[in-house]
Amino acid sequence: MRSTAPRALRVGERALLVELAGGEETEAFHAELLRRRAAGTLPDVREIVPAARTVLLDGVADPDRLAAELSDWEPGPLPARVGGAIEIPVRYDGPDLAEVAALWGVSVEAAVRIHTAAEFRVAFCGFAPGFGYLTGLDERYGVPRRATPRTAVPAGSVALAGPYTGVYPRSSPGGWQLIGTTDAVLWDTGREPAALLAPGTRVRFTAVGVVTGAGR
Repeated sequence: MRSTAPRALRVGERALLVELAGGEETEAFHAELLRRRAAGTLPDVREIVPAARTVLLDGVADPDRLAAELSDWEPGPLPARVGGAIEIPVRYDGPDLAEVAALWGVSVEAAVRIHTAAEFRVAFCGFAPGFGYLTGLDERYGVPRRATPRTAVPAGSVALAGPYTGVYPRSSPGGWQLIGTTDAVLWDTGREPAALLAPGTRVRFTAVGVVTGAGR
């Protein structure tokens, strides 16, 4: 059975917003765009920007032609994962770790094992420079945002919300569940590229430090 085809909407004169059925289809569609660009078979597009269920194509030379082509595309599975993953060391000491463990119905130590056992993939970036929305946890481990957001979340906080894991690149307000902290630098304008994480990047979290008492 054919899956739902991408739906391309014109945005201004030189852009298309492509709507997809879900997060996995969006990741696969983004990966296919990059593959076609690398192979030289993608029409001229200046910028490709993935989001949760859309991909923005900006600077399109011929939007109508590309929109017609996209209507015949069928999102395939995510490409095979090759190469190494970025490892981010984490102190699992977040104030919401015990609450997350309770939502999962496991101990704090088991919650840490679940999170470090998963391999993540950056689905898209947004919210703040360097902030990646990472997928990889089983859907049963999705957690709600906090009912009352914090006015300031420290930089380096590792957090969960819905199906995503994220790391705050700088101090900012936020309503995600905080499970740990890292010293990894997510955004550095003196580095090339400035962002540690980009769409499609594979990520693993490794536990460091002491977990005892976290979240209490």
